[in-house]
Formats: sequence, C-alpha cells, structure tokens
Amino acid sequence: MATNDELFKKIVSHAKEYGFVFPSSDIYDGLSAVYDYGPFGVELKNNIKNYWWESMVQHHENIVGLDAAIFMHPTVWKASGHLDAFNDPMIDNKDSKKRYRADVLVEDHIQKIEDKITKEVEKARHRFGESFDEKMFRETNPRVKEHQAKIDEIKKRFYPALERNDLAEVKAIIEDLGIVCPISGTRNWTDVRQFNLMFSTQMGSVNEEAGEIYLRPETAQGIFVNFLNVMKSARMKIPFGIAQIGKAFRNEIVARQFLFRMREFEQMEMQFFVKPGEELKWFEYWKKERMNWHLSLGIPASKYHFHDHEKLAHYANAATDIEFDFPIGFKEIEGIHSRTDFDLSAHQKFSGHKIQYYDQETNEGYIPYVVETSIGLDRTFLAVLSHAYKEEKLEDGTERIVLSIPPRLAPIKAAILPLVKKDGLPEKAREIMDNLMYEFRCFYEEKDTIGRRYRRMDAIGTPYCLTIDHQTLKDNTVTIRDRDTMKQERIKTTEISDILKANLKTIR
Repeated sequence: MATNDELFKKIVSHAKEYGFVFPSSDIYDGLSAVYDYGPFGVELKNNIKNYWWESMVQHHENIVGLDAAIFMHPTVWKASGHLDAFNDPMIDNKDSKKRYRADVLVEDHIQKIEDKITKEVEKARHRFGESFDEKMFRETNPRVKEHQAKIDEIKKRFYPALERNDLAEVKAIIEDLGIVCPISGTRNWTDVRQFNLMFSTQMGSVNEEAGEIYLRPETAQGIFVNFLNVMKSARMKIPFGIAQIGKAFRNEIVARQFLFRMREFEQMEMQFFVKPGEELKWFEYWKKERMNWHLSLGIPASKYHFHDHEKLAHYANAATDIEFDFPIGFKEIEGIHSRTDFDLSAHQKFSGHKIQYYDQETNEGYIPYVVETSIGLDRTFLAVLSHAYKEEKLEDGTERIVLSIPPRLAPIKAAILPLVKKDGLPEKAREIMDNLMYEFRCFYEEKDTIGRRYRRMDAIGTPYCLTIDHQTLKDNTVTIRDRDTMKQERIKTTEISDILKANLKTIR
C-alpha cells in the first residue's frame, strides 16, 4: 500500500506521462510552480469549467457571466486593500536558506496536535464500537483534553498577533513551540517580515512613460468594478450574481505541491449581491449549494469537510472553506465568504462613482452586500485526478492503472479501435469516428495490440472503448467495453450515439 507521499508522486508522474500536465518550459528544466496542461489535461480542465458554468449560470436565472481583463487600473488594488494588506508573513531558516510562510509553520504545528487527537478518537471508536460517544470522549479523555488545551493556548496567542501585525510575537511563538526547519532540522530563524504577493509590471511604450500596473491576484475585483455595467445591461434585480472564470497571479513565498499552490492559476468565482442584513442567510444557502456541487462529482462525502475561519479577512463577517482530502491532507478547494459591502464601498470612495442599487419596491437605495463563492479550478482538477487514480490487480494476476474520472468530465468519451490495421477494419472504424466526433470527444487509435490500447485508454480515463472487428463488417455491430467494469458487449453501430448520450449526460 503506497503512502500518501508515494501516491502523490505517482499521480504527478502519471499526469506528465499521459499528457495531462507538463512542467512549464520543460525543455529548460521548468519554471517553479508554473504548469502547462497537455492534450488530455486541457480537455478535463475545460469539462470541469463547463460543468461549473452550467450549474452556476445556466441553472440560475439570476446569475450572469463576465470575462474581465487581467490588467486593471492600479487604483483598483489600492481600493481593494491589496496594495497595503495583501501580504504573507515570511521567515527564513539561516542554515537551510529555505523560506517559509510563518503562519503556515504554526498552523502545521497545530495540525500535528489535532492529528494526535484524531488518532486517540479513532482508537477509542475502534475499542468501543457502536456505543462510542465521540463528543463525551473529546470532553473527558485526559490526553485529548491536554492536546486541545495546547491548541487553544496557541490560537489564543497566535491569531491576535496576526491581527495586530505583531511579527516579533509571531517569531516568538515559532521559537517557543520549538518549530524546526523541515530541511535543516534547526531553529535558526530570521525575523518575520511581510511579503506582498502581487506581480507588478510596466504598461507603456517606453520605460520612461510606463506606469506600474499589476497582474490581478484575484478575479473578484473585475466583477465589483463592473457591478453597475452588468446590473444595467442585463437588467438584474437584487439578489443576483455575477460569475467568472479567469486567471490570477500570486508571487507565492512557497509555491509547492504540484497544482495545489501555483503562481499562475485559474479561479471559478461567483459574487452574489444581496440586501444588507440578508447576507448570512445567503451565506448558509451557498455553503450548502457549493458542497452539493462537489458531491455531485461522485466523490464520497468523507473526502470533504467545512473549515470555518477563526481569523477573518478584513472584508468579511463570515467565512468558511470547503476542504478536500488530497494525498497531501485536507486542504482548501473552495472558499465561501460573506464580504459585506467592503468592496463596493471602497470602489465608490476611490472612483467617485455612486455604486448603489435602487430598490423600487421599497423605494430605497443601498450598497449591496456580497456573498462570494471562489473555487480553485486547478485544485479541483487535482482533486478529480487524485481521487480517480487507481492501481488495480486483476483476476488474471496482471495489473492496470485506471483513472475513474466521472464520464461527463472524462477527457475522451470514446476510443475508436479497429482490431487490426487491415481487411477494411480501419476504414469502417473511420466511418464510425466521423459519425461520432461531432457529438463526442473521440480518440482513434490502431497501433499495438487491443489489450495495450485498452490499458492506455484506462490510464487516461476513457469511459468506453469501441472495438471494430471482422464481425462488424458482417452485421454492423461493435464491441463496447466499460472502463470501470471492463465488461464487453455487442451493440449495433446505430445504437452507439444513444448509449453514449445516456451514460455521459450525468456526472456520475
């Protein structure tokens, strides 16, 4: 049984070998934390995008779309607070010369203590069986209480220090907890300092005339500055939402863990504008809706949980993350935030434009509050890929690697495979391919034995293989093979389209 670290390495290797994800500029040894999506990766990525867009925009008559530019007026980032507050606390180990986020070091330490509690709980659950009362155990077990007291004490000291931007206290906490560098094993730390995450560049024909602008660190501000344009042109009434899929850029201190933390990434966001006072009701609504969307991918509920924020962003009055159980542990995949009226009020102040909604029914004008749902597309891609990756030992003693990607998301829906490259089989296969390719993303292959081709299709997650053999020429039937069960049956060529439609229309 592979460890989580070994499994993660296998997934990364598989992604490159089978054309899902390549290191950017690979022939130049890559660029740190930047990746390119290959032929099958881009198909999977687009299918995830389309599924999100369909469920978010097409299925909600009060949500419309937007595609805002990456470059924005620099005052946007002053108004949003990014110029002054979009920082991470950074610390270096003097021996290893490695750089870390100070808050992550402390939170990883807290997580290790929480893991000890989880271990005690699971041991007790196994010992007591159905009679186990987890709540009572957590409240009464001495070891659990001791661990929890340590966590509470750290949080009581740590989060106020972050709020005060007391970087000396953050360093003192790291030292007092005895946190060591994972590389050098030493506690030889520099002071903690703030690091702004925005990439800057120049816009203009010559350097002397160029003005400094920024690559957007999030897509949300493009929605906020277009609030009036969208509201008027699409004739929207509160409550309504604006959805967007787009690239964002962050100069992460520590960019690692494959697609999980990148410097260039893609977000799928929706900002939902509501009447002040109703934001927490809608916050709860979208928490439930978004979790249901994740579960609709066919991934078990045990792979997800909510993580409520203890330290709220300056703009929020409620925030939670949906975390997914990656091979690297439970990590954020989507955030749901009640952003109050911070963003629209700030842009109203800095732009001089009145950004309000006038409610004709109540005869009042107000700045709407906002509930945000923001999901990482690359992280969702990684979640689907890591859950789908399976190594199976078959009844005949052989092994196969299969990606059990939900059929609707699968990069290739059907593989068209002539049994041999002669006797008119390729011509018949091409005829079938031509009939299907306008409805489904298909893949034609005639090289290698049929068994090897099946294995390749399993490895990229193709739900169905259609094999054209000599019998096809006699009665117009083909063998259809199911990826997950590997069962095969004969069907008529005239039935292929309807069978694929029936099995590909749902996500499961």
